[in-house]
Amino acid sequence: MTKQKILLKNIDKNDTPKYLRIVNAIKESIDENSLVVGDTIPSINEFSKDYKISRDTVYKAYTFLKNQGFIKSTPNKGYYICDSRKRVLLLISTFKAYKEVLYHSFMENLPNNVIVDLQFHHYNIKNFKSMLDLDNGKYYKYIVMGFNHPEVEKSLSKIESNKLLLIDWKINSKSRENYLFQDFGKGFYNCLKEALDLFKKYKELHFLYPEFTFHPEESVICFKKFCKKNDFPFKVIKNSKEFLVERNVAYISVSDRMLYEFLGQTSFEGLELGKDVGILSYNDTPWKKFTYKGITVVSVDFREFGLKAAEFISSNQPMQTYLKTRLIIRESL
Repeated sequence: MTKQKILLKNIDKNDTPKYLRIVNAIKESIDENSLVVGDTIPSINEFSKDYKISRDTVYKAYTFLKNQGFIKSTPNKGYYICDSRKRVLLLISTFKAYKEVLYHSFMENLPNNVIVDLQFHHYNIKNFKSMLDLDNGKYYKYIVMGFNHPEVEKSLSKIESNKLLLIDWKINSKSRENYLFQDFGKGFYNCLKEALDLFKKYKELHFLYPEFTFHPEESVICFKKFCKKNDFPFKVIKNSKEFLVERNVAYISVSDRMLYEFLGQTSFEGLELGKDVGILSYNDTPWKKFTYKGITVVSVDFREFGLKAAEFISSNQPMQTYLKTRLIIRESL
């Protein structure tokens, strides 16, 4: 095999350490199939001479790549590519039932040469920054579920825009970036309008928005707008400890924890779902199809969510997509 030429893009035009620029350049050559398994690359001395970079810097980069399993060396062959796998970071908030559907769909639709590191930041900025692992530059692409913290956007700005896909909600997003979002505003409001006749069976609407939720407040704003426009008496319940289910009220819950509490109180009080009280839950999951003859939900298709995220990994095309928010009517409302 002849030694392959490695293109170092803008090596003197960013703040990334030079050894990581070498690492990233070789990884990008693998990602673009310019380098494939078995291809040889320049020796440390040759690389240092050809690219006018110190031998110590090249040695550090090659050692890094060897430790990650991308290259090997033998006495007769020199350095060569031994792995064409692409490592991807999927960084999300927490692992819930609907995110499990997203995750499995994502994994099922990826090429075989992609390895996924699944991490959870739990809305903790220290965890978030650590899990991005920007200093080591080991990821081909990043799929990130952000949250409302001033340091999130600063951290994300260090990632090349073509390698980053922001998912779930539009916080931290800029118009030029790739995104795959839910519509917690207009999409949610349209679902409420679709359920209007069902809501009319009840005397009031209550929005369960507990103190521990990170659900976008945009949905609360849309709920209030909907109630005022349609003359519904309403409440927004933010203190979970004070929640008591009431007859002739329809509830909207963005938290499965509050949904469980609602169902427990309903059962204890002997109230019939869809008649004495109603419930509309956010985010569909398999169990919501069958619990109490089915829970009515507002949700995107999380299988589609995972499929779209996988498309971003397997192609080099930009992605700026809002997933369709749907109302799925079951007997709970």
